[in-house]
Amino acid sequence: MSEESTALPWPVMVDPEAGTPADLMARVARGDSTAFAQLYDLMAPRVYGLIRRVLRNPAQSEEVTQEVMVEVWRTATRYDADRGSLTSWILTMAHRRAVDRVRSEQSSTDREQAVAAASSTTEYDEVAETVTTNLEVEQVRDCLSSLTELQRESVTLAYYGGYSYREVAELLDAKLATIKARMRDGLIRLRDCLGVTGR
Repeated sequence: MSEESTALPWPVMVDPEAGTPADLMARVARGDSTAFAQLYDLMAPRVYGLIRRVLRNPAQSEEVTQEVMVEVWRTATRYDADRGSLTSWILTMAHRRAVDRVRSEQSSTDREQAVAAASSTTEYDEVAETVTTNLEVEQVRDCLSSLTELQRESVTLAYYGGYSYREVAELLDAKLATIKARMRDGLIRLRDCLGVTGR
């Protein structure tokens, strides 16, 4: 990941004595605003980098980074270390927020295009193609939801976020071999779920 994509447009001060992210999160869950400031400085660059890769727009990336970190503060008590690393939890939250923003922007664009095209006649083939595409998207969503959390996160980051195996492993704080195995297993399950036959 380039410095340009991860560099925050605001300064951060990371205190090496602050403790691990998990230690800080435990204090944040108890309402410790100083611990949150330290956790913010530690995590915001990675959150911003991930969001920037999805959104591309620096201003929107800053805004969504702020939203994610506020959500971390508000939902700190929900974090369960037994279910995964803190980094994975926060970056998953960031990825979801970024994707939601993309979808929102796309919906807005689609509405504008729909209004502009309201007076034109839609050909039958276009309608059939749209319906088919929507059904395929829904089927992919259903199949993705059948994967384990690590499989789903790995596949989503690799295929929708454009990350390499190594970058996915870093983002999810997992070993490279584990990510490769989970992605392979996840893709096999997706293939079976979607009814794709190999040649």
